[in-house]
Amino acid sequence: MKKNISYLTLILLSTSVFGQNQQQPIEQITVTATRTSQNILDVAGNISWLDDESLRLIEPQHINQALVRIPGGWISRGNGQEHLTAIRSPVLTGAGGCGAFFIAQDGISLRAPGFCNVNQLFDANTEQALSLEVLRGPASTMYGSNAVHGVINVLTPNPFDTKQSSLSLSIGPHDYSRGMFSLSTTSEQHGFLLYGNVTQDGGYLHDSGFDQQKFNLIHQYQGGKWQIKNVLAVTNLNQETAGFISGFEAYKDAALKRQNPNPEAFRDSQSMRVYSQISYVENNTTSLTITPYVRWTDMQFLMHFLPWQPLEENSQTSVGMQVQFQKDYGDLTWLSGIDADYTQGQLTETQADDFSPTLPAGIHYDYKVNASVYSPFAQLQWLATQQLSLSAGIRYERTKYDYNNRLSAGSACAVGIENCRFSRPEDQVVDYDEWSYQINANYALANNQRLYAQYSTGYRAPQATELFRLQAGQTVAELDAENVHSIELGLRGQTQAFFYDVTLFSMQKDNFIFQDTDRQNISNGETSHRGIELALSYQWRYLYISANGTFAKHQYDSNLTLGRINIQGNEIDTAPQHMGSVQLGWRTDSGGFIELEWVHQGNYYLNPENSAEYRGHNLLNLRTGWALNERLDISVRVSNLSNEDYAERADFGFGSYRYFVGEARAVYATVRYRY
Repeated sequence: MKKNISYLTLILLSTSVFGQNQQQPIEQITVTATRTSQNILDVAGNISWLDDESLRLIEPQHINQALVRIPGGWISRGNGQEHLTAIRSPVLTGAGGCGAFFIAQDGISLRAPGFCNVNQLFDANTEQALSLEVLRGPASTMYGSNAVHGVINVLTPNPFDTKQSSLSLSIGPHDYSRGMFSLSTTSEQHGFLLYGNVTQDGGYLHDSGFDQQKFNLIHQYQGGKWQIKNVLAVTNLNQETAGFISGFEAYKDAALKRQNPNPEAFRDSQSMRVYSQISYVENNTTSLTITPYVRWTDMQFLMHFLPWQPLEENSQTSVGMQVQFQKDYGDLTWLSGIDADYTQGQLTETQADDFSPTLPAGIHYDYKVNASVYSPFAQLQWLATQQLSLSAGIRYERTKYDYNNRLSAGSACAVGIENCRFSRPEDQVVDYDEWSYQINANYALANNQRLYAQYSTGYRAPQATELFRLQAGQTVAELDAENVHSIELGLRGQTQAFFYDVTLFSMQKDNFIFQDTDRQNISNGETSHRGIELALSYQWRYLYISANGTFAKHQYDSNLTLGRINIQGNEIDTAPQHMGSVQLGWRTDSGGFIELEWVHQGNYYLNPENSAEYRGHNLLNLRTGWALNERLDISVRVSNLSNEDYAERADFGFGSYRYFVGEARAVYATVRYRY
């Protein structure tokens, strides 16, 4: 691979943005790192976030436009609202891809354990969040299964802090429009907030586009020792999906780049979450929080990325509860709790037309899974000296899948057909018992400078589709849970105007689940992930500059042959060694601003054999806005200012280069009214 890293890129490969008003970043309070409110300087590990002010400035049409500001992360943009996630990892696909990340709203996983979806961030109203908080690396001690490579937590607003209601309308090319609203009212003890958005996009590619609606209702009560937050979140997505275009560097071909080879593809998805966070605090030293919740999702989509194009329909209904107790004993703080989740999930896969004898028409899979997860955890924090704080945590988790096949067991093909693609296991019960550990240290080198270190482990139980959606005659998937061990060392601090955070990390993952050359699901893979992430932010009067970046290496460590050659020591595909972004801006007291953003995506291999490659790209985005009066403001955003030909994601499959095409230069405008 050609390592064409410029001097400017090397400067970039070390940075992160924490909102745009950067003069006092250490006052930022985070809740994701320890599931309790904590000052950023006291966090003994990495943490990044985007606040609501940053999200309003970015006005993202897609979640990846916001999270390019997080070091170590890449939300790879598919077509419409589809996406894949990478946090201290390659871009991961399939069941294992979504299972490597804990993606949540207010600490509650968007999808049930064992039933994740790679596109699940479109189930959350990230556009109007209070903040998006990201942990990089394993965090299973706090969050359990799936917190292997990272955590993305979408925090909802507090009605008591939302002083104004608002309306906004955004317009852009290809019949794009988005209306957003928020309605807020409060009394002495009760606050209500209703907010949401409605988006329509005709699509950059032919026969593509989507309609999406997101609505949230929050009631909050605060009275004496009690606080209660009730949340209802509902989303709906109806999408006409465009597939990959094929051919080497086809994204540069004007005759091909807007073509849609799969005009029949679609995705329809609905979700709902209802939960209450009930907190009791005694003398600021003792607290108890109980969070019961109900979760529901339903989705159907055409699997256009497979030549035989089956239709998948899946749904899950869950009930669960999180209980957390915290007690301060002077220099000691005890945190403990238990998470419990029960889910009924089902999946059906059908194919309309025969593709081949081994890929027949009809119902391939039809099964139901009852899943239960019980997980107690505990953490002890100790202020050893005025400069040094230590903490240690442990979690035990038991996961149980009760699988019921609603079709005949065995091959889905006609009698006598060998090497049938689809295999249905017998009814069975599968369970997993896993432990995770975490040890942290935070040392004050100076009043506003911290040295932090962390050893942590993460795990994920196999997803239901890895266990029960088998192929090529496999009748039992004897899979172990994936495990990762991580060490990181960081330095964080600030002067009056300058904030910095640098983290070195090394991760080793065992029992990596993959599909071998016989299309059997196995779990004896090993991978390593090592790198450096830095965050810089500087503000002088109205001028600010901030940046984020990563330099990392992700490679296969075990003796594996996925194609014709052994890939041990190869770089993992779709894993850029360097990526990041820089923002240079000017903001006035009246609310006016202008910002120029540079987004860098490094080159990466497209297959495990490292024989195909994408060269990477650099993009420029321009954003500006101004206030017409105290209530009305206007903003304009120009994406891909230099009109670069690029791929949002490159891939190599079925013997061909494949690309999701990046959009050409586009101008978006927003009018917002507050009342």
